[in-house]
Parts: sequence; C-alpha cells; structure tokens
Amino acid sequence: MDDNTMTLPRPARGREMLSKVPEITLWFWIIKILCTTVGESFADWINMTLGVGLQVTAVLFTVVLAGVLAWQLSLRRYVPFVYWLTVVVVSVTGTLYTDILTDSLGVPLVVSTSVFAVILALVFGIWWWNQRTLSIHSITTTPRELFYWLAILVTFALGTAAGDWTLDLTGWGPGVSVLLPLGLIVAVVIGWRLGANATLSFWLAYILTRPLGANLGDWFGMPRDQQGLGLGVATTSIIFLAAILATVIYLSRSRADVLSRERAARAEAPAAQPNRTREGVMLGYLGAVGAVAVAVLMWASAQPHGVAAASEEGPAPQVTLAPGQSATASFPGSDVATIRTIVSDTRGLVAAGDQAGATARAKDLETAWDDAQPTLEPLDETGWSVLDGQIDAVLTSIRDAHPDAAAETTALNTLLTTLA
Repeated sequence: MDDNTMTLPRPARGREMLSKVPEITLWFWIIKILCTTVGESFADWINMTLGVGLQVTAVLFTVVLAGVLAWQLSLRRYVPFVYWLTVVVVSVTGTLYTDILTDSLGVPLVVSTSVFAVILALVFGIWWWNQRTLSIHSITTTPRELFYWLAILVTFALGTAAGDWTLDLTGWGPGVSVLLPLGLIVAVVIGWRLGANATLSFWLAYILTRPLGANLGDWFGMPRDQQGLGLGVATTSIIFLAAILATVIYLSRSRADVLSRERAARAEAPAAQPNRTREGVMLGYLGAVGAVAVAVLMWASAQPHGVAAASEEGPAPQVTLAPGQSATASFPGSDVATIRTIVSDTRGLVAAGDQAGATARAKDLETAWDDAQPTLEPLDETGWSVLDGQIDAVLTSIRDAHPDAAAETTALNTLLTTLA
C-alpha cells in the first residue's frame, strides 16, 4: 500500500469506505468533459452500429450499466478504471434515454429539459432529506453512492436535452454553443473562489459539463455544412475514448486524483462554520449569472435563424443528375447498402403504422449519412448532394408534427430508387 491510499477495517455501524469519488482536481474536470462528449457521440455510433433501434439499444445499455454499477458498488475504495468506466456507461445510457424521448416519442426538448430538471431537483431533495449532505466527500456508504449515481444519470439525460435545446432555441452552431456552458462554468468557479457554497458550486459545474460535452460532441461529429468539424460520430467517439483511456491509465499510475491521508482526514473532519453572509452574497451572484444566461438565450431565440435565415438566402439550389447518371456509381457498395437497408426498414415501419419506430430508424439514417459524408462527398459531390437533398426530404416528412404516411412513403420511395 502506498502513501496515497487508506484501507479501513470493515466497521460496525455501516461505515464501509472512504469517499469513492476521485479527488476534485483539474484531472477530474478534464476526464469528466471527455466522458460527457463520448456520451453524445458514442450513443449515436452504437445505435447506428447495432441497427436495432433506440429502445433496444437503451435496454442493452441499461443492462450493461447495471453490471458495471454493481462492480463499482462492490469496491471499498476508488478505483480509476471502474469509476470512469461507470461514468462512460452512465453517460451513454442517459443520452439514449433523452434520444428516445426526442426521436422516438416526439417529446419537445423544452419539455424533456424541464422534466429532467425537476427529476434532478427531486433526487437532490430526497438525498438531502435522507442523508443530510450532498458532499461528494461523504460518499462513504452504499445508500449515498446510489444517490450519487442516480444524480449523475439524471444530469447526463438533462444535459443532453439542454444542449440540444440550446442549438434549436438559438440557431447557434455547436462550436458557438459550447461557449455558453463554458462561460457559466467559469462564472461558477469564480463564485466558488469568492466564497460561494462549495457543494452547490460543485454540482452546478458538474451539471454544466454535460451540455458542454454534448455540444462538443455535436461540434466534432456534425458535417461541415451544419457548422461542425465533419469528423463523424465514429471518429469522434474513438478520439475521445482513446483520450479517456490514456487519462485513466495516467491516473491509475500517478494517483493524482486520490486523496492523501491528510486530505482525507481534513475532508472527514467537521467543517468550519461557513461565512453565511458571504455565501448569501455569492448565492445572489450565481442567481444573477443564471438570469443573464436566460436573457442571452431569449435574445438569441428572438434573432432570425434556422428556417427564417434560410429563407432570406433564398431556396437551396436543386442539384440534378444528367440523363443516365447514377448518384451512387462512385460510392463504395457497402456504404450504399447500409443506407439502402435503413431506408427500406424505415419504409416498412411506415407501412406498418409504426411512426415511433420509423422516427427512430430515421435517426439511424441521419447518423449513418453524416458519418459517411467525409468519405462519400469527395468521391462525387453531385451524387452526394442529390442523395443529401432526398434524405433531408425523408427526415422532414417523418419528423413532421403531423406526419402523413403517403408523403413519407413517397419520399422514401424516391430515395430508394436513387440508391438503386
């Protein structure tokens, strides 16, 4: 045993372990943001790869989460690999839950954001009522750890919804959208340094890392014509998973995020009486920061963007093929077959009257097409543009507030004909 670990005998009275949350250092926040970004991109990648729909994918990840969480709960001390594996799986699972509400059930993002915010407030309220503390240094019993992971799961679902809602509400590109949660995190850190309640500051920053990570994932994965970097969700997931693995290996060796004996003792010791006056002032400061953020969102929402902006530029030019020209002649057959299979599945779901299933499969189509763009567009820009326009027509018809099966079928048949 080295100087940075402390093993306790199994106590009576339920005392089981030191805090099983890593020390809050810069490394904690770096890897946390990496995990939140993976949650956004990896969920789409896995859903597309498995090809079984959002609901089945979410069930599979819920089972995986149960297994990983059981592993984490069985440990008596913080183990970097297991802890951060649990965070990654929680991030993907929470993202899938939000995607089901949005893409399969058609729940508006403002509703899902509000619902998850209320659920998170209830989790914190019950946690406080039951344990009288929300401090991560107090995660020393199984009930507290269960509350902790439940709160983390809800923050991931909330952050996914809030991040996507920000994009829809403001019309900002994902690269611009990252600035809002990033700025709010900086404001929270400033407030903490000036005397704001440490536990409140931690959880505010933790919650804000989720929309930051969600927008980072969108920024890296979205195609360039949607103001992204065009890497695709597969490449984005690989990059960030590799970064997480490298960081976890470093932390496992260096123990840079493990409480020393002295710091553990200080964390467990009764806290000094806080300066209530200063905390009250800083609570007002944090409230003002929140009001400014709301005002910025309202202002951005009122600006012309999305459909309005497109109408000012005029309709997009229609790209057509020359007689006898094939849109797919230059594309790899495997890529075309993947898209064609998804489109055919979607048409079958529409014919069966399964609108929720068709909506989920349309999300698979969108993800697969975005992933294929970096490969296909350089091979034949005209063919790619034709298919891109037809896929947009399919997505528009299926995601219509009042979808019409005939219009959906027409758009799908047109696309299938082009793909053939």
